[in-house]
Amino acid sequence: MVDKSILPIIWDIEAKKQLKEAYDKLLEDTFKGAVTVRDGILDAVEQIPEQPHRYPTDKFKNNNAGNYRAFELHNYRIAYKITDENIQILRIRHTKREPLNY
Repeated sequence: MVDKSILPIIWDIEAKKQLKEAYDKLLEDTFKGAVTVRDGILDAVEQIPEQPHRYPTDKFKNNNAGNYRAFELHNYRIAYKITDENIQILRIRHTKREPLNY
């Protein structure tokens, strides 16, 4: 039986692209590093539905009612949105890049 209280994860097309770009960039230097970062991000994202509010609210989201959250891992910032139906992975950005308000 499927637990209906666990929200599914939906990846925004741009977030998928950003993760692939990060992986490809890291792959230029080291295969192991690229895999470690990619797999670490994917593992962390897969755990979000267990406790969607575990990470702090996204300080770069304008008018955030608390459903936009973000965390940092391996020098990447992962932003997501919690809705009634799912968890949307919105963006993956290197922490040294200028943050985007949205």
